Amino acid sequence: MKKIGLISDTHSYLHPRVKHYFKNVDEIWHAGDIGRLSLADELEEFKPLKAVYGNIDGAEIRVAHPENQRFICEGVDVWITHIGGYPNRYDKRVYEEIYRNPPKLFICGHSHILKAMPDKKLDLLHLNPGAAGKHGFHHILTLMRFDCNNGKIENLEVIELEKRA
Repeated sequence: MKKIGLISDTHSYLHPRVKHYFKNVDEIWHAGDIGRLSLADELEEFKPLKAVYGNIDGAEIRVAHPENQRFICEGVDVWITHIGGYPNRYDKRVYEEIYRNPPKLFICGHSHILKAMPDKKLDLLHLNPGAAGKHGFHHILTLMRFDCNNGKIENLEVIELEKRA
């Protein structure tokens, strides 16, 4: 079993409680719009990090982190990308691949809208942790935690960091 902390759309801001909520995770996954490379470096010094770049991320982040990450975690086929859409409305960038070779867990950011929804047609779970940064239209800074265990996603939690002022 591997415990995962999921974050996205930090836009250069690392909330001081992120490390508290991620203290017991094995890995942190960042679904893009990191904002500054030093934020990714700080997360990586804290816990192992898998991250993708987002549309606001510059060349420095794009060199350090790919557009897509596809890997197996404890028997779960995972695909992380920043702009991916959601069930029945996948982005054109991922559309062909997701229908040809769907993962078990599809993670994206970008919308700042927290979502956890199954795609019954493709037999996958779509997660978007919302946004943990202060830039954007969202009203609450959010994260997710969950476990990958023997091919299953378990113990999914939504964490609200704070309401935006």
